[in-house]
Amino acid sequence: MTHFNPDFWEIPVDFDKLAEFDDRRAIWYETEEERESRWMREERQIQFLPKLMELIDNELTPKQRQAIILYFFAQKTQEEIGRIMGIPHQVVSQHIHGIRRNGKKIGGAIARLRKACEKKGFCLQEAS
Repeated sequence: MTHFNPDFWEIPVDFDKLAEFDDRRAIWYETEEERESRWMREERQIQFLPKLMELIDNELTPKQRQAIILYFFAQKTQEEIGRIMGIPHQVVSQHIHGIRRNGKKIGGAIARLRKACEKKGFCLQEAS
């Protein structure tokens, strides 16, 4: 037998009164121009993803590849990735972002992917 919890009962609303509220004041409202911009951005991302995955597969070391996939696609923290990979989270950061040595940034999967993107003629930076 189903148990009904009154905390989750619907509240009856007069739709005529609800229609009096201006949709443009809602936090989720977007103009037609904003919607078109979002759709274009989403389309660029859909087209770019296979190219990015190819670069990740071909241009990164196995540890960089694993760190990037866990960080950006599985949305794991550097600490979680470190536990998964069996390395300190500082090393995970080095695999993803690189390190600074004598004022220069060295290594890192992101820098490597940017260079590969430039070489292939497309860019990781999203246009506004």
